Amino acid sequence: MNIIRNTAAIAAALIIAPPVLAHHSEAGMDMESVIVFEGTVKEFAWRNPHVYVIVETEQSGEPVEWELQMGPTNILSRRGWSRDSLLPSDPVAVRANPMEDGRPYGILRSIDKEGFALAGFTQAPAVTSRATSLAGKWTAQRPESGPAPAPAPAPRPDGAPPCTSGFDCFFLANLVLTDAGKAAAESYDPLSADNPEATCVGRPTPSALVSARGYLLEFDLSDAQEKILIRSEWFSEERTIWMDGRTHPDASETLVTGHSIGHWEGDTLVIDTRNFDDHRSPYQIGVPSGSQKHVVERYRLNDDGTSMQAEFMLEDSEFLAESFTNRKNLYFAPHMEMLTGACDVKNASRWLN
Repeated sequence: MNIIRNTAAIAAALIIAPPVLAHHSEAGMDMESVIVFEGTVKEFAWRNPHVYVIVETEQSGEPVEWELQMGPTNILSRRGWSRDSLLPSDPVAVRANPMEDGRPYGILRSIDKEGFALAGFTQAPAVTSRATSLAGKWTAQRPESGPAPAPAPAPRPDGAPPCTSGFDCFFLANLVLTDAGKAAAESYDPLSADNPEATCVGRPTPSALVSARGYLLEFDLSDAQEKILIRSEWFSEERTIWMDGRTHPDASETLVTGHSIGHWEGDTLVIDTRNFDDHRSPYQIGVPSGSQKHVVERYRLNDDGTSMQAEFMLEDSEFLAESFTNRKNLYFAPHMEMLTGACDVKNASRWLN
């Protein structure tokens, strides 16, 4: 059961959790190397924000337990996985990207059990119903399609080498930082307890919208005169959008999700969010946010009822030198189930130094 390290490309059909859908950044990971080994399953931790499989193997004649990070339960469930897919004592063959510091920890890329790859994708049926309002479930991934390929490498405003994919890459490629933002990013250690996710603190808007390709959104308009609720599989977030004409409270009153007020401009829902809690790394790149953060979202149902236009504007004069606007389509997904689950602190912090 010796470990083999190589730099060969991994077959796309075997990929477990594409980086584009990952929570954690790739900081500290050797994404150019792939370790290959056989072993037996010691534990299969079916919990959020990441599922983990612990595999025992041998290295230099000694038993070693590898902690292997997978995707969250909702994404894996849609690919045919369940909490019983791997059981203790199952013999498995593993491919993973390892930690740069030599710890037996990796991002799982494929795992074979008794010769069968457990990395399928459950194809969702085509949508035949149509939405008549924003109410319902929505995804940025076309429901009838399989996983989209990772985007092309994105140039970065700071001139650094292009990144390839992931939540952090999206913001690295689009945010222009102030000197305070740059200094904070340079001093940040994502492999330490400074990372809010290690204690199950989620990331406020616009994170759920950015992550909607892997995490379903639900708009609840059942009490729309007073409030609209927006739920996300992303950290099981639920936001209240106050529609009753109130204004934002005093800046001293803050919330993890911020304080959101909304109104209609014709058929477009406009949401203004301020009063965010201080957050050390809401964009997963070490750039904080605080009292100056301001987000405006706009949602409008497209004429055919199968999709909506979604847009956000993000500004934060303390850490961002420029405001940033992004647009995308969300697709109506009434047939998809919302799969949320509480964040498990033990799993959230497994990868820390």
